[in-house]
Amino acid sequence: MKNPFPPSVAVCLWSYDLNKLDLSEHKSHIITNVLNYGTHDAVEWLFSHYNREEIAQYVKNPLPGEWDKKSLNFWSVMFNV
Repeated sequence: MKNPFPPSVAVCLWSYDLNKLDLSEHKSHIITNVLNYGTHDAVEWLFSHYNREEIAQYVKNPLPGEWDKKSLNFWSVMFNV
């Protein structure tokens, strides 16, 4: 399988085998890591692959132990959750 992630997103997923990550099956980890560590380009990519409601759900119901507190606070304000 071809790696579907551009370099700006790949660096956010450094601990995963990118060839095994599925955009649907692993979206919770992809969304969380890009929002935590991503650049503007990575976040733009994220919004082009997932809708706002999907992304907001992972901010509203964060994965335990996966979020940087400052990032979670920022995205909580941005999504008003």
